[in-house]
Amino acid sequence: NRAFGTLKSKKMKTLILVRHGKSSWDYQVADQDRPLQERGINDGHLVGSELKSKDVKIDAAFSSPANRALHTCMIVLRKLDFPLRKLQITKELYDFSGEDVLRFVRNLDNQFKTVLIFGHNYAFTHVANSLGSMAIDNVPTTGMVQINFIEDRWESIKKGNTERTIFPKQLKK
Repeated sequence: NRAFGTLKSKKMKTLILVRHGKSSWDYQVADQDRPLQERGINDGHLVGSELKSKDVKIDAAFSSPANRALHTCMIVLRKLDFPLRKLQITKELYDFSGEDVLRFVRNLDNQFKTVLIFGHNYAFTHVANSLGSMAIDNVPTTGMVQINFIEDRWESIKKGNTERTIFPKQLKK
């Protein structure tokens, strides 16, 4: 079908959301300093390996400065062979409502085609449902949601197609 082929080739922007891994409440530290649990570390490896198997090429990666998000980010980026020196840490991703995340995404540099961001809930569930085509009750810890947009400018994105989700529970036998 010619029309379908044209639509497929017009795909211009891809947003990949990864919620931080399972974190620990066992330490008397500020929220931003909470570490990952062992499960969060293992799930990061699982999701990172699965994402690598999909052969997705990342142009840019951004993370919340929170320890749990940054640690998850580093695990996944290493699996993808993405240079950590290109990672950008941004406080706008330390957001729980989703409004700062939406604003951040719409202000991305248009030179980036595929962007991977690491952050938090409820923000990522809100963004996945606001921008994607699939209703998601809850993006679980270390959950990944990939949304493709036909727009060629980040500020123009409205509703995209939820291309795939990768949740740790799906990967465990």
